[in-house]
Amino acid sequence: MSNAAILPRPVPETPVFREAPHNLEAEQALLGAILVNNEAVDRVSSFLKPQHFFDPLHGRIFETAAKLIMGGKRATPITLKTYFQNDEPVGELSVPQYLGRLAANATTIINAEDYGRTVYDLAVRRQLIDIGEAMVNTAYDSPIDAPPATQIEGAEQQLYELAETGKYGTGFEPFSSALTDAIDMAANAYRRDGGLSGLATGFSDLDQRMGGLQASDLIIIAGRPSMGKTALATNIAYHVAKAYKSDPDSDKPLDGAVVGFFSLEMSAEQLATRIIAEQSYIPSERIRRGRIDSDEFDRIVEVSQELQNLPLFIDQTGGISVAQLAARARRLKRQRGLGFVIVDYLQLLSGSSRRAQEGRVQEVTEITTGLKALAKELQVPILALSQLSRQVENREDKRPQLADLRESGSIEQDADVVMFVFREEYYLERSQPRENTEEHRQWQMDMEAVTGKADVIIGKQRHGPTGTVTLQFTPEFTRFSNLAASQRLPERME
Repeated sequence: MSNAAILPRPVPETPVFREAPHNLEAEQALLGAILVNNEAVDRVSSFLKPQHFFDPLHGRIFETAAKLIMGGKRATPITLKTYFQNDEPVGELSVPQYLGRLAANATTIINAEDYGRTVYDLAVRRQLIDIGEAMVNTAYDSPIDAPPATQIEGAEQQLYELAETGKYGTGFEPFSSALTDAIDMAANAYRRDGGLSGLATGFSDLDQRMGGLQASDLIIIAGRPSMGKTALATNIAYHVAKAYKSDPDSDKPLDGAVVGFFSLEMSAEQLATRIIAEQSYIPSERIRRGRIDSDEFDRIVEVSQELQNLPLFIDQTGGISVAQLAARARRLKRQRGLGFVIVDYLQLLSGSSRRAQEGRVQEVTEITTGLKALAKELQVPILALSQLSRQVENREDKRPQLADLRESGSIEQDADVVMFVFREEYYLERSQPRENTEEHRQWQMDMEAVTGKADVIIGKQRHGPTGTVTLQFTPEFTRFSNLAASQRLPERME
């Protein structure tokens, strides 16, 4: 064998060490600008935090200076000196000398915000690297309690929280910022038609009682089968989506909201049929069977064209977990600006396998807690439908109560608002006595009084009063509407 055929043994390359992205010069320039002119803090304090600095000393200098300035004091190398007397030297300089050097090399505060943005952007990049490394390590280890689906959900949540930095998970905030939010809410209610601080449901009596659907609230609509829970939810979803108006100068909607509808029981096509029936005044049963004439078909086409651009998104995946629902809602929030979530219905969601093994009550507790946490995280109202237990049917008075909620403890505890849909007509028509009797005549009178009416009983409300609101309900169109003034009865308080 010739020597030419012998290949030299490859020399292993020295691995290239990649340092986390940072810019110490930008950090120094920003700190110098602050020490020279304390007004520079105002330009960066809304988004920059001490933990965004790569050098821990720089983060502490920024934090100390900001606290002094917010306290009405001056932040200079002299006033900061006492806070850093015992720190390790920076190269050949003590920290007090280093502070003097930062101030001496500062030029102007004009670029302070640019320096701050640079420091912030590099901090976000470092966090992205941390998330990516954690994803890779978990995927390699493949622990039994973290299947791929769980890993994806965890990564999505971390990425969402990073993208929404400053909106969620920031720890304590001063009461002054909470006051500002409260005043903004009142100002929005003042400007909005009807004076509502939340999203309008489209039902004036209900809106007046609740002030609209409030951001970060978990709202439960409960009822026995055939009471109209889903019909009420689709009616509200349609109204909120139709009212949507965006502000061209900002991301915030002026009215209405983008709606995400998680339909775990019905298909998207069934939901669409219900909304078409509601708006075209053609019974959904006839639409499904094609028993319509040409005029009605034209009306359906016209309504469909109006509905085409509604910001209403339907997820018809059945049996998803509350974690999967949260991940999909976060994605829709990032992509479309989600402002309202509906879940139909709560008992069809699943919790983690560990909670499921502990029993259904524990699993539902995890689901309701997760939905409430998601509402706060996304700052949107979440409307979840819930079934009632059969014990309602065993009572003479069929009007539901909080105790009738299935696995009621956690639902009642976590919800901000609990509403029950009750149609006395449903029960009364099934108790028809024999004809040509006094009982039958009384039954007819009772039926006339309740036909086409539905009670929405507010059993719990954190922000306002409880009580009953009566709505008009047309079952063949699955349509709720405001009760005509002539049909209004004296209010019945619970």
